[in-house]
Amino acid sequence: MLENYFKRPAILARHRAGLFGPYLDSFVSHTGALGYPKHTVRCKCWILRDLGRWMDRKGLGVDDLEEDVIDRFVKDFWEHGSLVRCCGGKTTARMFLDHIREENVVATPEATEDNTEMGKLVARYLEYLRQERGLVESTNRNYIITVRRFLDERFGDGPLHLCELQPSDISDFILNASRSYGPKRIQLFATSLRSFFRFLLMNGEITVNLADAVPTARNWRQSSIPQYLTEDEVQRMLDTCDRSNANGRRDFAILLLLARLGLRACEIARLEIDDINWRSGEILVRGKGKLHDPLPLLSDVGEALADYIRHGRPNCATRRVFIRARAPYRPIAQQGTVTTLVRTAMRRAGLTPEVGGPRLLRHSLATRLLRKGATMAEIGQVLRHRSANTTEIYAKVDFAALRQLAQPWPVEEARR
Repeated sequence: MLENYFKRPAILARHRAGLFGPYLDSFVSHTGALGYPKHTVRCKCWILRDLGRWMDRKGLGVDDLEEDVIDRFVKDFWEHGSLVRCCGGKTTARMFLDHIREENVVATPEATEDNTEMGKLVARYLEYLRQERGLVESTNRNYIITVRRFLDERFGDGPLHLCELQPSDISDFILNASRSYGPKRIQLFATSLRSFFRFLLMNGEITVNLADAVPTARNWRQSSIPQYLTEDEVQRMLDTCDRSNANGRRDFAILLLLARLGLRACEIARLEIDDINWRSGEILVRGKGKLHDPLPLLSDVGEALADYIRHGRPNCATRRVFIRARAPYRPIAQQGTVTTLVRTAMRRAGLTPEVGGPRLLRHSLATRLLRKGATMAEIGQVLRHRSANTTEIYAKVDFAALRQLAQPWPVEEARR
């Protein structure tokens, strides 16, 4: 495999004779599969040759390669090793380390276990969230961060006397947090604590249900009108995608899924090729809470997906539909990539709404359906809302219907 990148026998022999020579064939095969061009793979091999020579001078072997060794290497080469500096020496070295760990050439360090009292309690709570509640990892992380913060503020470095917890401890924590965070974040804190206290009660750690003592965060329901784009504005945004190249085909398919089916950013990122049933004209959406919902595959959405998969999607091992535009070819990140894509498309179309991102297109779809005569139940079904209360907010954008309910202002009586 290395012969595909270095044709001159002398150069090839130097690489094979280096410290990492026996592992370069599998490494270049791995990097090539990730979509790196040949010149980039060659640069990575030269970096690894420099790393191997540096480790030889330090009296280190392959088994000694770990993160702190890489940091020392990069620091030593930073001023006079231009290849290391310009071609991502640290990234390459860590990629190689991950590769040889997967190949069991060097041992993978065991994760450090938090054996403190708080660490053990939080670990049991995390297991409860995963096994009993079935929450996604992003939600679990938010819950754990809140719980650790609460326990740290209440007990510090001392022992966790959970039976001593009082409602005042909870209200003090929420009050202090409200000085630094907005209503949405305070709602998350309150939800996390309620879940944690139910876990403690279920396991006999406390005898009183403190979940009832968690105050409700002030956040007036239906206090704002959802932002949305008109049908012409959505079309303008779609028209800005240059579908003559791979990136434009990918972006156009993502924007159509957002605008026509109201998918969330996380649902876009989780979509797999096997979720698209071309024969039945359905698409399986991997939604929130690990729920899977089938939706009709609209003709324009299906055409855009087929165009991207056939002519724009890079060849890679993953079954996810949407892939990074540059190597390494991996699935796109969930929230950040889709949000950036939508905001970029809106800027190209000259749109400057107060709130941008995937949720704006979801609101736009609901508004369009409402104005074309769809009922609240039908809109909730399309958006896959679990509660009718979630769909109520879109009633506020049906101005024609609201005008029929509005009472005239008593002008003459006011003057008297």
